[in-house]
Amino acid sequence: MTAELLNGRELSDELKEEMKHEVEILKQQNIHPHLTVILVGDNPASKSYVKGKEKACDFTGISSNLIELPESVSEQELLQVIEGQNNDKDVHGILVQLPLPDHIDEQKVIHAISPLKDVDGFHPVNIGKLVNGEETFLPCTPYGILTMLESKNIEIEGKRAVIIGRSNIVGKPMGLLLLERNATVTYCHSRTQNLRELALEADILVVAMGREHAVDGSYVKEGAVVIDVGINRMDNGKLTGDVEFESAKEKASYITPVPRGVGPMTITMLLKNTIKAAKGLSEK
Repeated sequence: MTAELLNGRELSDELKEEMKHEVEILKQQNIHPHLTVILVGDNPASKSYVKGKEKACDFTGISSNLIELPESVSEQELLQVIEGQNNDKDVHGILVQLPLPDHIDEQKVIHAISPLKDVDGFHPVNIGKLVNGEETFLPCTPYGILTMLESKNIEIEGKRAVIIGRSNIVGKPMGLLLLERNATVTYCHSRTQNLRELALEADILVVAMGREHAVDGSYVKEGAVVIDVGINRMDNGKLTGDVEFESAKEKASYITPVPRGVGPMTITMLLKNTIKAAKGLSEK
């Protein structure tokens, strides 16, 4: 068996075309979706991500602005900037690009963003709604993964899902989304014993460890769906994932490549959340 690719870039392009049409209709109703991105410091990876988000906004017709702050900005100054965006009725979504400098408390910053404008889906109010199964903004990477699975009609109900990684951004919410769709979910992490044995039980294996090629084909059950969330730069400068692709693809039924897998979908779901926020705030 050689796995079918779950090509996030292709699906992302399709969804952005649909969103472009939706934004045109909203503008006819005098609803103009707007995203504010706040970037602190000069992290090259963060700048690259932000550029990708700006490009995607331009394509779909979502207006956006970038607030750039120096790395030396104080926590209080950053919180004041966020408060200003919370109070701006023309702003529907606020994204503070992570990571932040060490002297700034990321959780305090996430808490400061209005839950109604939290298009990253990280605010405790929105995470609480996710846990309760209520309508809310879903964290973008897990939302993108779920959308990829649904695009191929991959069965989730009753399946065994194993999540390797327990971050608040990917691992934890990914498990909750799959649980909500009636999968049986196992969380694994760096201290999990018998990791390979647990991974081999997975019908859906989501790997978000942040470690190059931490998982190879020996972790993959025949016919499993493999989702590789990792993005690592190799010594030769090329990007690769947390999964050793060549061996895993011989066992999996579906697999995401790196790049062109999960990454493009993360930005796409950010735009989807921004449109949702614009429609929600227009009704307030």
